[in-house]
Amino acid sequence: MSNMLNEARESAKVVAGQLADTARVEALAAHLAASSPAVALTVARGSSDHAASYFAGLTMSRLGVPVASLPMSVATLQQAPLKVKGQLALAFSQSGKSPDLVNTMAALREAGALTVAAVNMMPSPLSDACEHELPLYAGPELSVAATKSYIAMLSMSAQIVAFWQRDAALIAALRGLPDVLAQAGHLDWSPAVDALRGVERMIVIGRGLGLAIAQEAALKLKETSGIQAEAFSSAEVRHGPMELIDRDYPLVVFAPPGPEQAGLLQLAQDMRARGAAVLLAAPPGTPGVSGAVLPLAISAHPALDPIAAVLSFYVMAADLAVARGRNPDMPRHLNKVTETH
Repeated sequence: MSNMLNEARESAKVVAGQLADTARVEALAAHLAASSPAVALTVARGSSDHAASYFAGLTMSRLGVPVASLPMSVATLQQAPLKVKGQLALAFSQSGKSPDLVNTMAALREAGALTVAAVNMMPSPLSDACEHELPLYAGPELSVAATKSYIAMLSMSAQIVAFWQRDAALIAALRGLPDVLAQAGHLDWSPAVDALRGVERMIVIGRGLGLAIAQEAALKLKETSGIQAEAFSSAEVRHGPMELIDRDYPLVVFAPPGPEQAGLLQLAQDMRARGAAVLLAAPPGTPGVSGAVLPLAISAHPALDPIAAVLSFYVMAADLAVARGRNPDMPRHLNKVTETH
């Protein structure tokens, strides 16, 4: 059994550990509520940037605070005079070692931003560079492919927003998230392994908070199985990418509950009518859905359902890599820590 699979299934325990002590995130949330930043910046790469995308969607939809992903070269190579005094700058990282990430957060702090590091490795250069640190508590991650650290970032994002907003329902749902993850880690997605075993290119689709999950899934399919997978919003795929989709073209569509679900289900139906090979991930018994689905575990709040969805995907992706003759723990040409400048 791969480290990737084992570590993905540790996610329930990781999130439970986070929720056992929320003092740091509650203190940060109180600061944010008092200071009321007008905008927020996220700083991250790879899987961490996909976690930042989830944070952005949650923050904008629930708090109305615009969030932008900052290209690090703006701060490092171009040394732009960013006007960020009093605004939130949040970095996500597993290792906390990448020089451009550290240097960007140091520059933002010097410019007066409220800098926060959500980081797994403590201490780290990144946590040292920031005013506030939020340990992810994912523990050692041996597989090059991040799994439990990504889910820890999603959980931490939801905690920041829940406590910032003082949303009792979301906070209560977070308390039950470890049990949902335990279920999600053992759902049967084996039909996806069979369907994708010989695939070379495909599209992964999500929308809203689920787009961050589609982005992460596409990256993992590239990273661990060598599939040229691209992620799109269900709205965006109806533009240029639609040209790619013909008979037997493989699609994975993430359709968890929420306001985006109806459109995602309609897209899946339309693409099946075109002859595409659609793998639909949805809760069993979803109204209007006929035929088999890749099952999704459901939490007590739709904002958390994408977190459970990506765990079920990770388990499948680990098995798919093995089925394709690859080692999911050691993707070719990749290292655990990527030190970009």
